[in-house]
Amino acid sequence: MSDTPPVRIYHNQRCSKSRAACQLIAERGVTAEIIDYLATPPSREDLRAMLKMLGMRPSELLRRGEAVFKEIYAGRSLSDEESLDALVAHPILIERPIVV
Repeated sequence: MSDTPPVRIYHNQRCSKSRAACQLIAERGVTAEIIDYLATPPSREDLRAMLKMLGMRPSELLRRGEAVFKEIYAGRSLSDEESLDALVAHPILIERPIVV
């Protein structure tokens, strides 16, 4: 048995880049756990852990083009905690795919 942890993909079927990432991983013969993050959003703690692995700040994971971002957050300078609040409250704002 391998010590390598399973691959996990936070996925949105409506996103072409997310679908392409899933296809690429499958073509490589990698078995992945695919998580529809809109149906099963990552917790705040999961987001923190992913951001740490990615070397990113929460604001870098925000999809600013989404209507909810424009309606609620546009024009504001969000702190890391406020960005995390937005990602947890509105998972559609999570830039995808995220492969862990």
